[in-house]
Amino acid sequence: MEIGTGLFTCQRRPDDDRSTSDIYEEMLTLGRAVDDAGLASAWVSEHHFAEDGYLSATMPALGALATATDDVEVGSCIALAPLYDSVRLAEDAATVDLLADGRLTLGLAIGSNPREFEEFGVPREERVDRLRDATDLLRAAWSDGPLEYDAQFHEVSPDATVTPKPDESIPIMYGGAAKPAVRRAARVADAWCAPSALSIGGVRKRVEDIRRVRDEEGLDGEFDVYVLQHGFVGDSREEAWATMRDGYLYLQRRYAEIFGDEPVAELSDERRTELREQAIYGSPEDVVEELTAYREALGDDVHFIFRTYHPGIGTDAMVECIERLGGEVVPAFE
Repeated sequence: MEIGTGLFTCQRRPDDDRSTSDIYEEMLTLGRAVDDAGLASAWVSEHHFAEDGYLSATMPALGALATATDDVEVGSCIALAPLYDSVRLAEDAATVDLLADGRLTLGLAIGSNPREFEEFGVPREERVDRLRDATDLLRAAWSDGPLEYDAQFHEVSPDATVTPKPDESIPIMYGGAAKPAVRRAARVADAWCAPSALSIGGVRKRVEDIRRVRDEEGLDGEFDVYVLQHGFVGDSREEAWATMRDGYLYLQRRYAEIFGDEPVAELSDERRTELREQAIYGSPEDVVEELTAYREALGDDVHFIFRTYHPGIGTDAMVECIERLGGEVVPAFE
């Protein structure tokens, strides 16, 4: 099992008086800590028009992380493919991958928030078709020579040659939990990421479906599984929860607003309890025990993205968590 961390969302809580530049610098500090700790990966996420400054520009952020690190995989979890000009995305992703010396994984999804689609002028009903068209265009753009692809949503000549080219094709990861999304990943992508709302059993069910689809349809080649879950490493369960709680619950309230497209003043007590039970936190031994359950259910090949970035809980606290994750948790899975 490989273990990475993120998702760097660069949000500013109302009680945080730092500048956006300071928050972006925090992301780079944490990226360097991830690299130094020997973790496998570092990830950013994407949303738009958020009052708290939720990271909107994944490619510049990943370019910065690429130059701040030496060894870790860097990736988007998730970039909202329908909102991009696919040719520019191909150029930007290739540039990031070259800066990272081949360490980029490009995570894509269809998106859901109605306001984002409205403000970008993209029909929401086209999002699945746009994701698939973007994927085909990206792979054509990264191949040698001209595109030789007639894009559905971009008026670019099939004779055009998109540059730069990555040294090798960049892995494309899809997100999503619904059966159509999971099966789309199995058929089209190079990897799938399980969202944090899924239980271990829910992830296992979908992984089995992916393997069945790929086997029945004769799809060869590597296919990677990533699992996303929030958590924290501390001295004890009580101490770890106390450190992550405010940032974690703030983040979840903001997600409720993004995905529900309406204000959420406060999470219900029931929802707060559910979120606490869902997260993985505690001493290194506590975290190893819970991650072992994922390994036993899914096998050794899973890549676990342990979400230790919770807005506003303090850079030093997150750095220490990353160091303990690398020094006291990762060795149990090597």
